[in-house]
Amino acid sequence: MTIEIKKNIFVALGKFLSQFSETENKQREDVQGNAVFFDSFVDLIHLSQSHNGWYTPEQVYFAIQSWAQALTEESINQWLSNYSLENVKQKKVALILAGNIPLVGFHDFLSVLITGHDVVVKTSSNDQHLLPFLAKYLIHIAPELANKITFAEGKLENFDAVIATGSNNTARYFEYYFKDKPAIIRKNRNSVAVLNGKETKEDLIALGEDIFRYFGLGCRNVSKLFVPEGYVFDSFFEAMFEYQNVIQYEKYANNYDYNKAVFLMSNFQLLDNGFLTIKEDNSYSSPISSVFYEYYKDLEDVKNKLENDSEQIQCIVSNNLIKNSIPFGQTQKPKLWDYADNVDTISFLLIT
Repeated sequence: MTIEIKKNIFVALGKFLSQFSETENKQREDVQGNAVFFDSFVDLIHLSQSHNGWYTPEQVYFAIQSWAQALTEESINQWLSNYSLENVKQKKVALILAGNIPLVGFHDFLSVLITGHDVVVKTSSNDQHLLPFLAKYLIHIAPELANKITFAEGKLENFDAVIATGSNNTARYFEYYFKDKPAIIRKNRNSVAVLNGKETKEDLIALGEDIFRYFGLGCRNVSKLFVPEGYVFDSFFEAMFEYQNVIQYEKYANNYDYNKAVFLMSNFQLLDNGFLTIKEDNSYSSPISSVFYEYYKDLEDVKNKLENDSEQIQCIVSNNLIKNSIPFGQTQKPKLWDYADNVDTISFLLIT
């Protein structure tokens, strides 16, 4: 299978996904496989919350649209333009996927197949349906993929390399278990925002998207703010009210009540708006429904801290206060070349 054929297969998948949005599911005549897959996918989207309470239709649709926008001919060509994908020695690559947000492991799945390898997937118990469905769609439009995609039920066996995602604790297990295999082992990371008090209301509303999308469960969600000494949070909280409906989701509300109670029983000082607590804390990893913050005197101190702690950070949000930072509202819209943990997955797969 040539690289152009593989590109076209994933462009076709992007067209299929583009038909589904929270406002409307509408079939397009130029999309392959709709007679078999369209209605079934709509059903799966609305059943996803019964499989995982965090996978509300709103969040699943957002993930689907994000991938629809990424899987275009222009985007795929730009992503792969810097690599030589001809004459790749075919190997079998195992994927151990997380399940914190919908389709979180799709980029690894795409990367393995686009480079010509076979993929063996171990899905998370929290996300066992969406990716297998898309794999069936791919096999329907390109039957030659049937022998290149396997979903493992039990122990992973007979593979040449592995990409595994988990917590810091499971990462230690992965590092030991896969010590004899080429591997990418991903651990816990968090994202931060750096503010200087000059942000507009629109900036802060966009920051709310970085905080609340997927209920804050992703490594690209902002869980920590760096703010200048004397910063007043009134404007921040005013902007956050755009997202007040999040408290209507039972799982989020339960986490809000529990974590707020834990903080208060520990006599921590909190700021609270009824659906989000913010707490001064040096840690990067805040619990669901809470964001930590830390004051700074000098922006250079923040830059140095973030550089020193880079292994703990997925992405940084700011109005160009920090080099290579992401604009507000964009953390959950990564490009195909925005690699998790800044590890180039394609390069790994080409030299494996």
